[in-house]
Amino acid sequence: MSKADILAELPKLSAEDRAEIQIKLDELAGDAWLDAGELADEEKRLIESRLDQCDRDPSAFVPWAEAKSRILANLKK
Repeated sequence: MSKADILAELPKLSAEDRAEIQIKLDELAGDAWLDAGELADEEKRLIESRLDQCDRDPSAFVPWAEAKSRILANLKK
């Protein structure tokens, strides 16, 4: 099967199957996708701002476990 064949078949797969394939691709890529560089100052400010918001009003944020659960549930639809 060629790369073009594989790419043509991907949209036909269920969300669950695509998620499984994405996990496998991520495993194969390892850390290759990580940027070895530093965050830009704007990115650092954004992270600090979000952390400050979370400290001021934790109820406005969803814990990671809940967010992950929601994401996975939506992928199965």
